[in-house]
Amino acid sequence: MSTTSKAVLWWIFAVVFTIIAAEYQKMTGPTYPVKGKTSLNSQEIKYKLIRTAENDKDAEISIEVPDAAVSGTIFYKRFKSNDSLSSAPMTRSGSKLSFMMPKQPAAGKMMYKIELTNGSQLASIGAKNDEFVVMRFKGPVPLYILIPHVLCMFLGLLFSTRTAIESLIKGARTYEYALYALIFLIPGGMILGPFVQKYAFGHLWTGWPIADGIHFNLFKMGDLTDNKTLVMVLAWAFAAYKLKKDPSNKVWPVAAAVIVLIVYLIPHSMLGSEIDYTKMPAR
Repeated sequence: MSTTSKAVLWWIFAVVFTIIAAEYQKMTGPTYPVKGKTSLNSQEIKYKLIRTAENDKDAEISIEVPDAAVSGTIFYKRFKSNDSLSSAPMTRSGSKLSFMMPKQPAAGKMMYKIELTNGSQLASIGAKNDEFVVMRFKGPVPLYILIPHVLCMFLGLLFSTRTAIESLIKGARTYEYALYALIFLIPGGMILGPFVQKYAFGHLWTGWPIADGIHFNLFKMGDLTDNKTLVMVLAWAFAAYKLKKDPSNKVWPVAAAVIVLIVYLIPHSMLGSEIDYTKMPAR
């Protein structure tokens, strides 16, 4: 097999690996919809319950239930609050039962679950083990910021993977690929990422050491997403530095790629910005 053919195969592997890693992070994240199915009167009902919404309007929570004899009730309250649990009937429109969840400030969360009944039978719908679904509101992020951010982070992961491969096969472009990884990770994570955070939750940076988005705090880690970005960039900056001194170095580019992979295996938005409603008056 020619060198060109091998290079193409390695790129294909890197692209497929990157897509799988990115999809895994998306599907395991705390904002990915809760999907499942239940049955009522021997009829299967599939559902997809949202866990994220923009805060410029109330959020629609809906389920397709063709049987007009079935009605629904939603139970909800602010997450991490001393509120009493509220309930409301879901509105039927054709085959759809829906409820408009009251919008919250950016980083405000609501918890909810649904009960369906046909008068004689009852089915409860929620998260795993019949727990409440937790959803977070965020500010709208302009597409001209969000799309380049996502693209840069994807390409950063792609070149991180490809650099590690190039190092292991003793390729001649390891240092070059490491620089490309940084070229995408720095603007994607350290420039566009903070702007995404600003639009969505009101602060440019809430990771270490500016743990609350305002004050320096050396002893509080802050937002996990921001910290993950910082770790990835520092890992590749150090790896690129080592490769510049010794282009044949295998340890640091592989270590940096492993660090990036570990970071991507941590669900996106986990331990992210969140309002603590227990510090506010109950409703």
